[in-house]
Amino acid sequence: MNEKRFFTLSLLGSLFIYALASLLHFIYDLSGGSALSVLFGAVNESVWEHVKIFSFAFITWSFIELLVIKPPFKKYVTAKVLSLYFLTLSIIVFFYTYTTILKKPILLVDLISSAVFVVLSQYISYLLTVRDNDIQRYFCVALFLLSLALIMLFSFTIFPPKIELFKDPVTNRYGLDSTKVDVGAIFLDKSC
Repeated sequence: MNEKRFFTLSLLGSLFIYALASLLHFIYDLSGGSALSVLFGAVNESVWEHVKIFSFAFITWSFIELLVIKPPFKKYVTAKVLSLYFLTLSIIVFFYTYTTILKKPILLVDLISSAVFVVLSQYISYLLTVRDNDIQRYFCVALFLLSLALIMLFSFTIFPPKIELFKDPVTNRYGLDSTKVDVGAIFLDKSC
């Protein structure tokens, strides 16, 4: 594995992740509420839906990077899962910390902070993969945590817990807007 190439790809990956997350933010509306956009895109403006789009963008890039760099598999997967959790928890904690202090969200702060957390998560996964450590011994735990993350990412849009993290500040609703559910069903009917 070429470490310099891996580092460069990790930084470029930050741009890819941010760009894909931006696309996933609007894909639900652009697709007319297709079933795939419900699973991978943001269906509302809740913090959770923003975490979801960054998570899927991060996971997508991780697969691309894995195919290009061909790092030690177990070490790489473990590093990526830890970095995924760093990314998601950082977005959540930072958002609620600064909005509690300032009493309101600021779009520019959200955009810059998410970009910073994407870069940091990429850098952390790079360091964990190239440094001399023994994190691959946590591979099974990482697989469990990845499975748990995927279950939550796929489930909580449709079945959100009734807590602030999942509440759309625009509509004051949770998860998928029930008035738009039929649009996805119509899309599925047409594709079958």
